[in-house]
Amino acid sequence: MNVALFIARKIHFSKEGSRQVTPPAVRIAMIGIALGLAVMLLSVAIVIGFKKEVRNKVIGFGSHIQITNFDSNSSYELQAIAVSDTLMAHLDSVVGVRHVERFATKLGILKTAQDFQGIVLKGVDQGYDWTFFQANLKAGRLPDFSGEKASTEVLISRYQADLLGLAVDSTFLTYFVQDEVRARKFQIVGVYETGFIDYDKLFVMADLRQVRRLNGWEADQVGGLEVQVDDYAHLDEVAETLYFDLTERQDRNGNTFYTRSIKELNPMIFNWLEVLDINVIVILVLMLAVAGFTMISGLLIIILERTNMIGMLKALGETNRHIREIFLYVSFFLIGKGMFWGNVIGLACCWLQSHFQVVKLDPAVYYLEAVPIDLGIGTWLLLNVGTLLISMAMMLGPSYLITRIDPAKSIRFE
Repeated sequence: MNVALFIARKIHFSKEGSRQVTPPAVRIAMIGIALGLAVMLLSVAIVIGFKKEVRNKVIGFGSHIQITNFDSNSSYELQAIAVSDTLMAHLDSVVGVRHVERFATKLGILKTAQDFQGIVLKGVDQGYDWTFFQANLKAGRLPDFSGEKASTEVLISRYQADLLGLAVDSTFLTYFVQDEVRARKFQIVGVYETGFIDYDKLFVMADLRQVRRLNGWEADQVGGLEVQVDDYAHLDEVAETLYFDLTERQDRNGNTFYTRSIKELNPMIFNWLEVLDINVIVILVLMLAVAGFTMISGLLIIILERTNMIGMLKALGETNRHIREIFLYVSFFLIGKGMFWGNVIGLACCWLQSHFQVVKLDPAVYYLEAVPIDLGIGTWLLLNVGTLLISMAMMLGPSYLITRIDPAKSIRFE
């Protein structure tokens, strides 16, 4: 029989002879643990969700990896590369690559009778993965580019539609400034909205063949290739593999391929997302410190209240180690109860925000309409186990107070 555990349970669960000072101390300690864990759960869930949502939106517009002409500048007017079926098959066979698609971009001016707006016409073909835009489609349908002739169907954003007074089935002219001004008439078949205003106000999804005709390219020429990977965690590894694999390759016109990951294409956004990890670390440290010190104060008060009992146990022959075990078990019970309520509060807040989006955001500033939540089982377990272990470790120091208690004096202690 574990005597230390038996006595600890009697101390924690028995109400007989409890002093008035103990309940408030115990409640404060448990509240500190509960609030600390709840804040940690919310902080981690929000930051993980925020990073994931913003990252997925950037990837949705530009994929994980882009392969372009090495001579292209940083604008949306890309130099052409010739892409053969052999190259496409080779890229599909690379470990970690899930999908490869052709694309090209062209700067233009979308004009209506009332207003005009600068846009980026992004041309894609029938092999394009529409998953991202399907999830953000607000009206109409996705364009169909499977016909034999270049399609005039386009997908525009709600921001563009509202700004220019357009809707599904509307038509508009887009002007492209080259050696001479060219105009193309397009028909809107769908409207999307991602909340990522910086991109929503720019991109119009169109048929790749339209961009080829505007640029005078041949049938195998594109602005670049977009590569999707199986696992974002392996993005850097796959990008490095493709970079060295394609460095020594050239297309039929002698152009060199340039491979860049989405992190390299959008360094400011991804660096900003990395900074958020520092904020989470600061919050975790502060919450653990607050919870730990409330538990320390609670344990010290319990030890002082039980000074007479400690003296009696020492007089009966109990060692300091066994008596410390008793109070560490008491601490474990208090921490466990506080963590239980912390999980209830934290997970309830996460569920409410995830399903009802109680807290809203300004998409123009945060790129999202509501605070996102993403909390996996692994992260939840790690936070709980970490909180328990760190809190128990912090209890070791105060428990040494027991060794300083003299039985002869403590038995008379009131």
